[in-house]
Amino acid sequence: MATMRTLGISKNLSPQRIERNPENPRLIFRQDEMDNLMFSINRHGIQVPLTVYQDGDIFHLIDGERRWRCAKKLNHRTVPVLVREKPTELENLLLMYNIHALREQWDYFTIASKLTRVMELYKDNHGHSPNEVQLSEETGLTRGQIRRCRLLLDLPDRFKDMLLDELQLPKLQQKLSEDLFIEMERSLKTVINRIPNYSEHIDEIRDVLVSKFRDGLIPAVTDFRQLSKIATAVDNIGLQRQAAVKSLDAIFDPSSDHGIREAYEQTVQFGYNEKDAARRLQSLTEFFDRILSENRVDILDREFLDHVRKLHARLTRILEN
Repeated sequence: MATMRTLGISKNLSPQRIERNPENPRLIFRQDEMDNLMFSINRHGIQVPLTVYQDGDIFHLIDGERRWRCAKKLNHRTVPVLVREKPTELENLLLMYNIHALREQWDYFTIASKLTRVMELYKDNHGHSPNEVQLSEETGLTRGQIRRCRLLLDLPDRFKDMLLDELQLPKLQQKLSEDLFIEMERSLKTVINRIPNYSEHIDEIRDVLVSKFRDGLIPAVTDFRQLSKIATAVDNIGLQRQAAVKSLDAIFDPSSDHGIREAYEQTVQFGYNEKDAARRLQSLTEFFDRILSENRVDILDREFLDHVRKLHARLTRILEN
């Protein structure tokens, strides 16, 4: 990460001389969280100084926007600050990520809002765009966080607006959450990768999936992982392409009441269960081979042997049918 020199000047400033950082990616300040912080500041004061940089007669925040907002509402005459040298635009953005994102869990939409600009400035400075590892090192974000952000960046604007409205609500009241859009976009990428024809109608498909989620036909965001499994079943378990497309068409049809879960259970769940059972049987076979090769049958306890006998009886019935 680009570093920045610290002036090391501690002082008290009027909150009116301080402005928010124009590069702060944070967009959401939920009222319930602000109320709790304001109560604490009103009772105990500001325990950790704000960090700012000076630009002319104005000081811009680097760290402490929530404390600054609360101090203004509480009509504090001054707030404690630590003054740093004015950063470059890239240094400013990277400081925002490294100071804030590592200390508390930002909303992914907040992180994503400035990530494109970070990549542009990095390219200007280094002559090439950052790869995922470099972007992670510079911002302090994990590679998984960066991938989730990119899924949100690829959303059409109307969904970004919808998500931004939803993020204003307390976490427990959010219906159309970031997790919903992240899981949906991840699954749709898998669907399009396996069956490219769906890319022509991807926006309409998104609308249908969001509508079905609102209506409860898709009851959980994790159901979208089953959508991916339906698409990948074409290769993974030998499901015929025609059967997979028929199942997906039913899910993507706005006039049908087909959810993902029902389609998954009707088409591919048995095949995946069978494949999982085969892996378990292979592991069990290898265990028995090891026991026999080492001549350690005597160490098997009675309960285990009872389960083996029951399994043997069931396998015999299956093989005889």
